[in-house]
Amino acid sequence: MQVTAGVTTLAALGLGEKGFVSEPNHPRLVRIELSLARWPSALDGFTIAQLSDFHYDPYLSIIAIRKAVDIVNQLNADLVVLTGDFVTVPVLADYLHNRSWAVRAAEPCALLLAGLRSRLGSVAVLGNHDADAGAEPITATLESHGIPVLCNRSLPIERAGARFWLTGLDDVMDGNPDPDLALQKVPKEEPVVLMVHEPDFVKRVVRYPVDLQLSGHSHGGQVWLPGLGAPWLPPLARRYPRGLYRVGNTTLYTNIGLGTIRIPVRWNCPPEVTLFILRAANANQPALP
Repeated sequence: MQVTAGVTTLAALGLGEKGFVSEPNHPRLVRIELSLARWPSALDGFTIAQLSDFHYDPYLSIIAIRKAVDIVNQLNADLVVLTGDFVTVPVLADYLHNRSWAVRAAEPCALLLAGLRSRLGSVAVLGNHDADAGAEPITATLESHGIPVLCNRSLPIERAGARFWLTGLDDVMDGNPDPDLALQKVPKEEPVVLMVHEPDFVKRVVRYPVDLQLSGHSHGGQVWLPGLGAPWLPPLARRYPRGLYRVGNTTLYTNIGLGTIRIPVRWNCPPEVTLFILRAANANQPALP
Protein backbone atom coordinates (compact mmCIF):
# COMPACT_ATOMS: atom_id res chain seq x y z
CA MET A 1 0.00 0.00 0.00
CA GLN A 2 2.80 2.43 0.92
CA VAL A 3 4.66 1.70 -2.35
CA THR A 4 1.49 2.06 -4.43
CA ALA A 5 0.61 5.37 -2.80
CA GLY A 6 4.13 6.68 -3.34
CA VAL A 7 4.22 5.74 -7.02
CA THR A 8 0.77 7.27 -7.54
CA THR A 9 1.92 10.53 -5.96
CA LEU A 10 5.00 10.70 -8.16
CA ALA A 11 2.96 9.93 -11.25
CA ALA A 12 0.66 12.81 -10.38
CA LEU A 13 3.70 15.08 -10.32
CA GLY A 14 4.71 13.86 -13.77
CA LEU A 15 7.64 11.86 -12.37
CA GLY A 16 6.29 8.32 -12.43
CA GLU A 17 7.23 6.73 -15.75
CA LYS A 18 10.80 8.01 -15.95
CA GLY A 19 11.53 7.50 -12.25
CA PHE A 20 10.05 4.05 -11.91
CA VAL A 21 11.05 2.48 -15.22
CA SER A 22 14.12 4.19 -16.59
CA GLU A 23 16.31 6.29 -14.31
CA PRO A 24 16.96 3.70 -11.55
CA ASN A 25 18.49 1.36 -14.15
CA HIS A 26 21.01 3.75 -15.70
CA PRO A 27 24.02 4.64 -13.53
CA ARG A 28 26.00 7.70 -14.54
CA LEU A 29 29.74 8.15 -14.21
CA VAL A 30 30.81 11.22 -12.21
CA ARG A 31 34.50 12.18 -12.51
CA ILE A 32 35.96 14.38 -9.79
CA GLU A 33 39.52 15.70 -9.73
CA LEU A 34 40.60 16.61 -6.20
CA SER A 35 43.69 18.35 -4.93
CA LEU A 36 44.47 17.32 -1.35
CA ALA A 37 46.90 19.36 0.74
CA ARG A 38 48.80 16.35 2.07
CA TRP A 39 48.61 14.12 -0.99
CA PRO A 40 52.11 12.93 -2.00
CA SER A 41 53.41 13.96 -5.41
CA ALA A 42 54.42 10.34 -6.12
CA LEU A 43 50.73 9.41 -5.95
CA ASP A 44 49.52 12.28 -8.12
CA GLY A 45 46.79 10.95 -10.39
CA PHE A 46 45.85 8.00 -8.14
CA THR A 47 42.27 6.95 -8.92
CA ILE A 48 39.55 5.63 -6.64
CA ALA A 49 36.18 4.38 -7.90
CA GLN A 50 33.34 4.53 -5.37
CA LEU A 51 30.09 2.56 -5.36
CA SER A 52 27.53 2.71 -2.59
CA ASP A 53 24.05 1.68 -1.39
CA PHE A 54 23.46 -1.41 -3.48
CA HIS A 55 20.34 -2.68 -1.67
CA TYR A 56 20.51 -5.88 -3.67
CA ASP A 57 17.22 -7.04 -5.17
CA PRO A 58 17.03 -9.79 -7.80
CA TYR A 59 14.54 -7.79 -9.89
CA LEU A 60 15.31 -4.12 -9.26
CA SER A 61 18.77 -2.97 -8.15
CA ILE A 62 20.52 -5.91 -9.82
CA ILE A 63 20.30 -4.05 -13.16
CA ALA A 64 22.04 -0.94 -11.87
CA ILE A 65 24.66 -2.99 -10.00
CA ARG A 66 25.57 -4.96 -13.11
CA LYS A 67 25.86 -1.80 -15.20
CA ALA A 68 27.93 -0.09 -12.50
CA VAL A 69 30.36 -3.01 -12.42
CA ASP A 70 30.73 -2.73 -16.20
CA ILE A 71 31.41 1.02 -15.92
CA VAL A 72 34.06 0.55 -13.23
CA ASN A 73 35.78 -2.19 -15.18
CA GLN A 74 36.35 0.21 -18.06
CA LEU A 75 38.03 2.81 -15.84
CA ASN A 76 41.23 0.95 -14.98
CA ALA A 77 41.04 2.49 -11.50
CA ASP A 78 43.74 1.97 -8.90
CA LEU A 79 41.27 1.11 -6.13
CA VAL A 80 37.54 0.49 -5.66
CA VAL A 81 35.74 1.42 -2.43
CA LEU A 82 32.27 0.17 -1.49
CA THR A 83 30.58 2.33 1.14
CA GLY A 84 27.85 0.11 2.50
CA ASP A 85 24.23 -1.05 2.42
CA PHE A 86 24.66 -4.19 0.39
CA VAL A 87 21.27 -5.48 1.61
CA THR A 88 17.95 -4.02 2.76
CA VAL A 89 16.18 -4.55 6.08
CA PRO A 90 12.42 -4.06 5.58
CA VAL A 91 10.38 -1.60 7.63
CA LEU A 92 8.50 -4.43 9.40
CA ALA A 93 11.60 -6.45 10.30
CA ASP A 94 11.26 -5.67 14.02
CA TYR A 95 7.72 -7.03 14.01
CA LEU A 96 8.48 -10.08 11.86
CA HIS A 97 11.63 -10.91 13.89
CA ASN A 98 13.24 -12.20 10.72
CA ARG A 99 16.26 -10.67 9.02
CA SER A 100 17.55 -13.89 7.48
CA TRP A 101 16.38 -13.05 3.96
CA ALA A 102 18.29 -9.77 4.08
CA VAL A 103 21.45 -11.62 5.12
CA ARG A 104 20.98 -14.10 2.29
CA ALA A 105 20.87 -11.23 -0.21
CA ALA A 106 24.52 -10.49 0.63
CA GLU A 107 25.66 -13.59 -1.29
CA PRO A 108 24.37 -12.69 -4.78
CA CYS A 109 25.37 -9.06 -4.21
CA ALA A 110 28.92 -10.05 -3.25
CA LEU A 111 29.08 -12.39 -6.24
CA LEU A 112 28.32 -9.48 -8.59
CA LEU A 113 30.79 -7.16 -6.87
CA ALA A 114 33.51 -9.80 -7.00
CA GLY A 115 33.58 -9.04 -10.72
CA LEU A 116 34.94 -5.54 -10.11
CA ARG A 117 38.42 -4.99 -11.53
CA SER A 118 41.06 -2.51 -10.37
CA ARG A 119 44.81 -2.54 -9.78
CA LEU A 120 44.53 -2.95 -5.99
CA GLY A 121 41.13 -4.59 -5.63
CA SER A 122 37.99 -3.61 -3.72
CA VAL A 123 37.56 -2.68 -0.04
CA ALA A 124 34.26 -2.19 1.81
CA VAL A 125 32.60 -0.83 4.92
CA LEU A 126 29.14 -1.78 6.15
CA GLY A 127 26.06 0.44 6.15
CA ASN A 128 23.19 0.68 8.59
CA HIS A 129 21.10 -1.95 6.80
CA ASP A 130 24.04 -4.37 6.83
CA ALA A 131 24.73 -3.80 10.52
CA ASP A 132 21.04 -4.15 11.34
CA ALA A 133 20.67 -7.37 9.32
CA GLY A 134 23.83 -8.99 10.69
CA ALA A 135 27.30 -7.48 10.51
CA GLU A 136 29.19 -10.73 11.06
CA PRO A 137 27.55 -12.88 8.35
CA ILE A 138 27.54 -10.06 5.81
CA THR A 139 31.21 -9.31 6.50
CA ALA A 140 32.01 -13.00 6.14
CA THR A 141 30.13 -13.18 2.83
CA LEU A 142 31.94 -10.19 1.35
CA GLU A 143 35.34 -11.40 2.49
CA SER A 144 34.69 -14.88 1.10
CA HIS A 145 34.41 -13.20 -2.30
CA GLY A 146 37.70 -11.34 -1.91
CA ILE A 147 36.30 -8.03 -0.61
CA PRO A 148 37.87 -7.12 2.76
CA VAL A 149 35.65 -5.15 5.14
CA LEU A 150 37.26 -2.47 7.29
CA CYS A 151 35.66 -2.06 10.70
CA ASN A 152 37.52 0.57 12.74
CA ARG A 153 40.85 -0.19 11.11
CA SER A 154 43.25 1.18 8.53
CA LEU A 155 45.22 -0.30 5.66
CA PRO A 156 48.40 1.24 4.25
CA ILE A 157 48.27 1.71 0.49
CA GLU A 158 51.79 1.96 -0.92
CA ARG A 159 52.92 2.77 -4.43
CA ALA A 160 55.93 4.46 -6.05
CA GLY A 161 57.64 4.84 -2.68
CA ALA A 162 54.73 6.82 -1.19
CA ARG A 163 51.90 5.86 1.13
CA PHE A 164 48.42 6.82 2.23
CA TRP A 165 46.02 5.07 4.62
CA LEU A 166 42.61 3.70 3.74
CA THR A 167 40.48 3.74 6.89
CA GLY A 168 37.05 2.20 7.41
CA LEU A 169 34.68 2.81 10.31
CA ASP A 170 31.89 0.68 11.69
CA ASP A 171 28.41 1.88 10.81
CA VAL A 172 27.31 4.96 12.75
CA MET A 173 23.60 4.19 13.22
CA ASP A 174 23.74 0.50 14.08
CA GLY A 175 27.39 -0.14 14.91
CA ASN A 176 30.15 1.37 17.01
CA PRO A 177 32.40 3.67 14.97
CA ASP A 178 35.72 4.32 16.71
CA PRO A 179 38.02 6.77 14.88
CA ASP A 180 40.61 6.60 17.68
CA LEU A 181 40.95 2.85 17.28
CA ALA A 182 40.90 3.05 13.49
CA LEU A 183 43.64 5.67 13.31
CA GLN A 184 45.83 4.63 16.24
CA LYS A 185 48.58 3.17 14.02
CA VAL A 186 48.45 5.90 11.37
CA PRO A 187 51.29 8.46 11.48
CA LYS A 188 49.70 11.88 11.84
CA GLU A 189 51.69 13.35 8.94
CA GLU A 190 50.44 10.75 6.42
CA PRO A 191 47.26 11.25 4.35
CA VAL A 192 44.05 9.39 5.18
CA VAL A 193 41.09 8.44 2.99
CA LEU A 194 38.20 7.47 5.27
CA MET A 195 35.17 5.36 4.42
CA VAL A 196 32.11 5.71 6.63
CA HIS A 197 28.55 5.09 5.48
CA GLU A 198 26.82 8.13 6.97
CA PRO A 199 28.10 11.49 5.64
CA ASP A 200 27.01 13.69 8.55
CA PHE A 201 29.46 11.84 10.80
CA VAL A 202 32.02 14.25 9.31
CA LYS A 203 31.19 16.62 12.18
CA ARG A 204 33.14 14.20 14.38
CA VAL A 205 35.70 13.20 11.75
CA VAL A 206 36.98 16.79 11.45
CA ARG A 207 38.66 16.38 14.86
CA TYR A 208 41.08 13.92 13.23
CA PRO A 209 43.70 14.29 10.47
CA VAL A 210 41.44 12.91 7.72
CA ASP A 211 41.96 14.29 4.23
CA LEU A 212 39.03 12.76 2.37
CA GLN A 213 35.83 11.15 3.67
CA LEU A 214 33.79 8.97 1.29
CA SER A 215 30.19 8.23 2.27
CA GLY A 216 26.81 7.21 0.89
CA HIS A 217 23.57 6.52 2.81
CA SER A 218 21.44 9.37 1.46
CA HIS A 219 20.54 7.98 -2.01
CA GLY A 220 20.44 11.69 -2.81
CA GLY A 221 16.87 11.48 -1.56
CA GLN A 222 16.01 9.32 -4.64
CA VAL A 223 13.84 12.23 -5.80
CA TRP A 224 15.42 15.68 -6.22
CA LEU A 225 13.02 18.49 -7.00
CA PRO A 226 14.50 21.55 -8.76
CA GLY A 227 14.72 24.45 -6.34
CA LEU A 228 13.49 22.33 -3.44
CA GLY A 229 15.87 19.40 -3.11
CA ALA A 230 14.90 16.04 -1.64
CA PRO A 231 11.45 15.67 -0.04
CA TRP A 232 12.94 13.12 2.38
CA LEU A 233 16.43 12.24 3.57
CA PRO A 234 17.52 9.71 6.20
CA PRO A 235 19.06 10.69 9.54
CA LEU A 236 22.79 11.47 9.33
CA ALA A 237 22.51 12.42 5.66
CA ARG A 238 20.49 15.62 5.91
CA ARG A 239 23.29 18.15 6.18
CA TYR A 240 25.52 16.71 3.45
CA PRO A 241 23.10 14.78 1.19
CA ARG A 242 24.96 14.63 -2.13
CA GLY A 243 28.16 15.68 -3.80
CA LEU A 244 31.27 17.50 -2.66
CA TYR A 245 31.80 19.53 0.53
CA ARG A 246 34.66 21.01 2.50
CA VAL A 247 34.23 20.65 6.27
CA GLY A 248 37.13 22.02 8.27
CA ASN A 249 40.27 20.44 6.83
CA THR A 250 38.35 17.43 5.51
CA THR A 251 36.95 17.04 2.01
CA LEU A 252 33.69 15.04 2.02
CA TYR A 253 31.94 13.34 -0.85
CA THR A 254 28.46 11.83 -0.58
CA ASN A 255 27.73 9.30 -3.32
CA ILE A 256 24.01 9.01 -4.15
CA GLY A 257 24.16 5.26 -4.51
CA LEU A 258 22.90 2.58 -6.87
CA GLY A 259 19.83 1.02 -5.29
CA THR A 260 16.59 2.22 -3.76
CA ILE A 261 14.58 1.51 -0.62
CA ARG A 262 10.90 1.71 0.30
CA ILE A 263 9.81 2.91 -3.17
CA PRO A 264 11.84 1.76 -6.23
CA VAL A 265 11.91 5.25 -7.74
CA ARG A 266 14.56 7.77 -8.73
CA TRP A 267 13.93 11.10 -10.39
CA ASN A 268 16.55 13.72 -11.19
CA CYS A 269 18.82 11.55 -9.06
CA PRO A 270 20.32 8.76 -11.20
CA PRO A 271 22.42 5.95 -9.73
CA GLU A 272 26.06 6.92 -9.51
CA VAL A 273 29.57 5.60 -10.08
CA THR A 274 32.15 8.11 -8.85
CA LEU A 275 35.75 8.24 -10.05
CA PHE A 276 38.15 10.36 -8.00
CA ILE A 277 41.44 11.52 -9.50
CA LEU A 278 43.59 12.58 -6.56
CA ARG A 279 46.17 15.30 -7.11
CA ALA A 280 49.10 16.60 -5.12
CA ALA A 281 48.82 19.83 -3.15
CA ASN A 282 49.77 22.34 -5.84
CA ALA A 283 46.78 21.47 -8.07
CA ASN A 284 43.72 23.73 -8.03
CA GLN A 285 40.94 22.73 -5.62
CA PRO A 286 37.50 22.42 -7.26
CA ALA A 287 34.86 24.85 -6.12
CA LEU A 288 32.98 23.50 -3.11
CA PRO A 289 29.50 24.34 -1.88
